[in-house]
Amino acid sequence: MTRPLRFGVVAPLTTDPSAWLDRVRRIADSGYSTLLVPDVPQWQPAPEPMLATAAAHTGLRVGTWVYAVPLRPALMVAWQAHSLSLLTDGRFELGIGAGRPGIEEEVERLGLPPVPPAERLARMRETVAVLRELDGPDRHTPVVMAVSGPKARALAAEVADTITFALHEVPRTEVAGLAAEAGAARDDLELALHVPVVGDTVAGFMAPPDTSPDALRAMDSLAVLPADPVAAAEEVQRRREEIGFSYFVVGDAGADAFASVVAELAGR
Repeated sequence: MTRPLRFGVVAPLTTDPSAWLDRVRRIADSGYSTLLVPDVPQWQPAPEPMLATAAAHTGLRVGTWVYAVPLRPALMVAWQAHSLSLLTDGRFELGIGAGRPGIEEEVERLGLPPVPPAERLARMRETVAVLRELDGPDRHTPVVMAVSGPKARALAAEVADTITFALHEVPRTEVAGLAAEAGAARDDLELALHVPVVGDTVAGFMAPPDTSPDALRAMDSLAVLPADPVAAAEEVQRRREEIGFSYFVVGDAGADAFASVVAELAGR
């Protein structure tokens, strides 16, 4: 199943709100389909009002990239997701994952109870189940799952609309195998690619601070795309044709350099 290409930008609020909103408008004007924000408590405003504001001022789809389930009860995430779907007229997509590196320390710092790995998967499943109940028969809020291990990949293949692999330092051939496995499980499952590096520009909130673009290129990682627009466009199309990725998510730091690729390929 060949899907049209779409492109998203993870754009946290690191400036004053008016400057961020101007940036969101420029992202929309560049042809990106989706404005995404990370889930980092106490580091920026909460995702929900940010996304509602972005959707109200642009025609962008909006979403979380991604909610970390150890930080919130399933009912709360599902309620927020359903509410955003209603308020954005169906332009919200729920990105959810078991938690980024260091999530255990963050949970402890926030005074929350620890959530073992098995319970995180159960909470992800419960979140989707509650969301489907809240949506009812006339609404379907898309769910994007960021996964790494086999149990999480199996869960995403079962209940998600889109899957992205949280595997930066893994070579292309291995990720291609995982993508083929997901595609074999469900041919309607959208494959998304998290790309924190464009050329030598690293989106710090999408990758560890010590990320080396040269090291990623040396291992043939899919976490990096060329800075040259022609080469980047060719590589995007190669990744769709050979592996099946149709949704590419880059960081705000590389969004301008990548904009000409989006203008050429979005919707094709």
